[in-house]
Amino acid sequence: MPKITPNLWFDTQGKEAAAFYCSVFPNSKITNVTYYNAAGPRPAGTVLTVEFELDGQPYTALNGGPEFAFNEAVSLLINCADQDEIDYYWTKLSEGGEEGPCGWLKDKYGLSWQVAPGDMADLLNDPDQERAARAMKAMFGMKKIDLAALQAAADDDADAAP
Repeated sequence: MPKITPNLWFDTQGKEAAAFYCSVFPNSKITNVTYYNAAGPRPAGTVLTVEFELDGQPYTALNGGPEFAFNEAVSLLINCADQDEIDYYWTKLSEGGEEGPCGWLKDKYGLSWQVAPGDMADLLNDPDQERAARAMKAMFGMKKIDLAALQAAADDDADAAP
């Protein structure tokens, strides 16, 4: 199967965004930059695409113009190992952006991210349907995911309010 590379459309800030993402995620780097030439449609010498990797996953940022903007129909999911990772990515990516419900946020470039525990599906699919429902109800009351509160709600702890 061919490799699939997400292509992210920016107006003019693709290189800036790629550098920012590479600063947030470990083992990340910009691998190539291409520029518009005399054929346009943007001025020759301005950035066209930026190829970059976030911990080995390739992405391309395209400076395609203002015609298209990100929306929540597509987001990037970060499966976090623990609360420290959730806190780190939430803080870095939401700075200058906006916090959303249930672990969702938009970064300062408008790209949507989900910052969630890697085992969230296990909790929400718990064979004990009441336990799963309590966890889901707690999640719906959160912006940034709070693992302790989520676990307490699942375990029916009266002090589990998010």
